[in-house]
Formats: sequence, C-alpha cells, structure tokens
Amino acid sequence: MPRLRVKFCRGSEIKFISHLDVMRLWQRAFHRSLIPVAYSEGFSPHPRISLAVPLAIGVTSEAELMDVFLDRWLSPLFFTDAVSQQLPAGIKIIKVQMVTLSEPSLQSLVRQVEYEVSVETEKGQPEVESSLRCLLSKEHLPWQHMRDTGPRNYDLRALIDDLWLARINPSGCTIGMRLRCDSSGSGRPEQVTQALDFSQYPHLIHRTKLILKTS
Repeated sequence: MPRLRVKFCRGSEIKFISHLDVMRLWQRAFHRSLIPVAYSEGFSPHPRISLAVPLAIGVTSEAELMDVFLDRWLSPLFFTDAVSQQLPAGIKIIKVQMVTLSEPSLQSLVRQVEYEVSVETEKGQPEVESSLRCLLSKEHLPWQHMRDTGPRNYDLRALIDDLWLARINPSGCTIGMRLRCDSSGSGRPEQVTQALDFSQYPHLIHRTKLILKTS
C-alpha cells in the first residue's frame, strides 16, 4: 500500500472554510482525478487521508502536510499533475513524495509550527522588540482560554519557543513565531499577540512551517 506525503499551500481564497470542508475538497479532487485512494476497513469505511495539523479558520498557509494511502502505486509526478487539475483557486500542491508505511503518523511527528502574524500598531521597532524580549524572558505566563466546555487554564509561555520581528511598516508589524504543537499543547498566534499587548486582532496569520520530529 503506497503512502504519499503531500505538501500544499492554502491561500486567502479558501481561508474561511472549515477543516471538514477541506477534507471533502481533497476527497472530491481524488475522486474526479481517478486517484485510487485506499479506504479503511470496518462498518463505515473512509478514505485513508490525514492532515498533520488542522488549520484554523481565517489562517493561510504555505506549509500544510497530508498523507494519502493508495491502493496501488502511482508516481508522485502523475499524482501531482492529475490532482492539480481538480483543485480550486486557493489551494496548490507544492511537493509530493513517497514515505514508508512504517513511519509514524504525521500527527505524532509534529513538534513545532512557525507563523508570520501581522498586526496593526503604532509601536515602533524598539518598542516591539522590547515587548518580544520581555515575553521571552518570562518563565511562566498563566493564561485562561474560554472553550465551549468552560475555561481552560495553562501556561502560555511553555507553548512559545521563539519570537522575532520579521517586518515593520508605518501601520503595523509582522511577528515571526515558533510555537509548540504536540501532545502537551498547541500555541495560538492570536493569544501570543494579546500577551504582547497588541490591542488589535491580527489581520493576517500565515503558517510558514511545520517542524517534525527527526529520527
């Protein structure tokens, strides 16, 4: 059973569709391009495709990863050409490669995620860089996040591995973030900007990299 790892980007055209809709989008593209996707066994079989880390609504990305299991061997080039013709604007395959069946699942391999986050602010470069240093110098940052099931309390600082100023302009700045993303928790870019005392919600959150565990 061949296993293909697909790297793809998601642009602004489809940034407001849900994770479930993205999975349906891929399933339709595979069906229309006659890709022999393998199905799970059991009472309710489903296509054996899985994304590394679901992308939040409103976020764009150049670093999405997906594993696709096939019923028979296809070359990565044939797969790319066939499927690309069925994809809508806003989603594009960047790279396809074979991976072994023995390799752990994508979800279990992800350790960190990098973002570029743009916010409007009147702060200048020295003030922004000072805020970044101040947050990184903290040992702990108690945080509360309201969920449908009630409040969740945790240490936000433990989910932040690095921060840097990527760009600055007269109306705002772009912050680079490397955030934790594993079984212990996942950092959320909008919470980090709030912790940095930016009053405005980010007008752009763009995922630039998924960092996997190396053997």
